[in-house]
Amino acid sequence: MPPPETCREAFPGSQTPRISYGLSFPQACGKHVRDTFNSSRVYIIASKTLSTSTDALQRLESELVGKVVGKRIGMTPHTLWSECLEVAKEVRSLDADLIITLGAGSLTDAAKIVSLALANGASTVLDLDGLHSGHDWASDRTGINTAMIPIISIPTTLSGGEYQKLAGGTKDSTQQKHGFNHGTVGPSLVILDAQLTTTTPDQFWLSTGVRAIDHCVETLCSMTAHDVSIDEAAADGLRQLVPGLLRCKKDKGDLEARHLCQLGVIKAMTAVRGGVELGASHGIGHQLGPLGVGHGETSCILLPAVCKYNFKVNEERQRKVMDILWQQTEVKAVLLQQGPTPITADLGDLLDCIISQLGMPRSLKAVGVGEDKLDLLATNSLNDKWCHTNPIPLETKGQVLEILSAAIG
Repeated sequence: MPPPETCREAFPGSQTPRISYGLSFPQACGKHVRDTFNSSRVYIIASKTLSTSTDALQRLESELVGKVVGKRIGMTPHTLWSECLEVAKEVRSLDADLIITLGAGSLTDAAKIVSLALANGASTVLDLDGLHSGHDWASDRTGINTAMIPIISIPTTLSGGEYQKLAGGTKDSTQQKHGFNHGTVGPSLVILDAQLTTTTPDQFWLSTGVRAIDHCVETLCSMTAHDVSIDEAAADGLRQLVPGLLRCKKDKGDLEARHLCQLGVIKAMTAVRGGVELGASHGIGHQLGPLGVGHGETSCILLPAVCKYNFKVNEERQRKVMDILWQQTEVKAVLLQQGPTPITADLGDLLDCIISQLGMPRSLKAVGVGEDKLDLLATNSLNDKWCHTNPIPLETKGQVLEILSAAIG
């Protein structure tokens, strides 16, 4: 008898996305392609590593025999516009009625942009220029058709993009990342398979987990008014993510810890979906990514420095985050081992200890970003909405450079 499936709303009261867990990802996907989506023309966007180093894609295709009309193996991190347009052209020509992503967050972002491009007849860079959301992703836009082709996401990291409609895509000519938030539609179904995630290198699993921690921390530290329930979700996310990641670091095969992290991401994304104005770790991180730094690594490097920069204006909120961390048994053991105490350490110090314990990079130099890149990075960062909603709004290049200098290493 097959194991039972749990299929429910990811966010109470919201019909999409739904999450499925309990079945293996091929079983769950086959079931929902057939019974939920009634799809017969599936296009798969799959991780190159998963496709060439594991049997994951083969297992998925075997379950969908006769229904897969096309596939894209591998995409550049941070989702280049040129590649999105290539996939959109192919999906259009194949008349696909469902997109499945198998892999990390860049693939999910690509699927969202592809579906948006198809709904709006976009086939050129100029067309995409008319669809992205500019500086203010929350502003109203007219004349953009809503994406229609549904998406199933099978994530292998903890970046969480599958739980929101916002997509990030990098314009090739400028290497600047733009948000697409008007007309985009996130995945209808997210399939969680803890066993599948053991194929993800620790570097990506743990660093994207820190990205989810970043969502929680910048939510709890935000100075803009928002519903208390969002803070509660972010706090719950920290309680799941931080101990879960420390357990994963100790034992890659701890499936319970991996599933705990997957559920923690949903809590983390409650804040992002709720429209909380996040801060400079996200804002600068969006522009650090196109310089060749992984999604999660941007948070590993920037979040402690941003917390220290903001401490003088949101100390009370930061101390609430510190209290949550000290209350976790696994976290407390790590912190005491490395030296910080509740009296001497600030939030930046605690995050530094946790991220270092996970073995993640803690400086720009550690990921190959030298001082020669800082000026461009600071300039591009000022175009990002969340730099301006940082607890200390970043309005000048000098402010951004102050944070980057603290993170250079």
